[in-house]
Amino acid sequence: MRVLVCPDSFKGSLSSVDAAEAVARGLELGADGEGVDVIHIPLADGGEGTVDALVRATGGEVRHVRVRDPLMREVDSFFGLLGDGSTAVVEMAAASGLHFLSDDERNPLAASTFGTGELLVAAVGTGVSKLVVGIGGSATNDGGAGAMAALGARFLDSDGRDLPPGGAALAELDRIDMSGFRFPLDRVRVEVACDVTNPLTGPLGASAVFGPQKGATPEMVQQLDGALARFAEVVKRDLGKDVADMPGAGAAGGLGAGLAAFLNASLRSGIDMVLDAARFDEALADAGLVITGEGRIDEQTAYGKTVGGVLKRASKRGVPVVAVAGSVTGDLRPLYDAGLTAAFSLACGPMTADYAMKHADELLTALAANVIRLFGRSD
Repeated sequence: MRVLVCPDSFKGSLSSVDAAEAVARGLELGADGEGVDVIHIPLADGGEGTVDALVRATGGEVRHVRVRDPLMREVDSFFGLLGDGSTAVVEMAAASGLHFLSDDERNPLAASTFGTGELLVAAVGTGVSKLVVGIGGSATNDGGAGAMAALGARFLDSDGRDLPPGGAALAELDRIDMSGFRFPLDRVRVEVACDVTNPLTGPLGASAVFGPQKGATPEMVQQLDGALARFAEVVKRDLGKDVADMPGAGAAGGLGAGLAAFLNASLRSGIDMVLDAARFDEALADAGLVITGEGRIDEQTAYGKTVGGVLKRASKRGVPVVAVAGSVTGDLRPLYDAGLTAAFSLACGPMTADYAMKHADELLTALAANVIRLFGRSD
């Protein structure tokens, strides 16, 4: 049996590459010496791991650079150059990700995407004609204003002063000065790998849905939502771009809106972009089973996430799909209706989340061994 192993990362424990290797070891253990042909395709949906997934899929390379983190401290970061020689890929989480901050540092009122803008500058400086920007895992809620400031845009208050970094300051935005903006729009096409379709503002917007996980209190959510609404008003007036209700505009604290408005970026499903680059459909042609997974599987998994994207393509070919995750919770009927065969949690008994994350490698190996035993005996 050919088994296509294509997980996303298990955040906080395993990269997508590590997860794929753990599953492969389990398949070998569970097959009892019988023929199992394992194909590894580590995946990502626009968040952490997108650069690695695309670079591996295309035979590209990773470049390293120093940028600012969400609180404007210098950190080591990276971007990718793909194997075609004309495409660069930037992962905003590599500069503006939540993982840079301790729990008590999380504050979307002040966090900035400036470092993401520095990554964009470094990437286009290589002379590429296409730029893919993976957005997800952000600590920010500034509409991408910080990133655009790194490219030379100025966000001014009514007294003509530059706004400080962070989402809260956008409430005082009076006008946008583009006279010093530096980005080669005439030669670089920008695509955004996005895993959500949320609008910029409102009850389903960036602040309300994603703000709390970045440290926002209910009062801060209201403040941030109003600030992004003001940002959208000024962007529409000064740039002629209406991003308020654009699907995906609310991704990464509104970075989706900023990239669309300032860089004319098109927003695409991140998982579909990675699957295409990895030639997933070709690998799927001879597969008898697909094993995918990520850190958490819940009601949102069917919509733009890695497991949902894999399932959509595999179900069209009639290939069974098993999903594995650190936690499996909620109503999964949309996934089962879409053709999912089964979903399993790594937790094989009573254990804390901390234990499961520390031992994810061995737990995933054991789970994969049981999965292949089940499917092997049903052939």
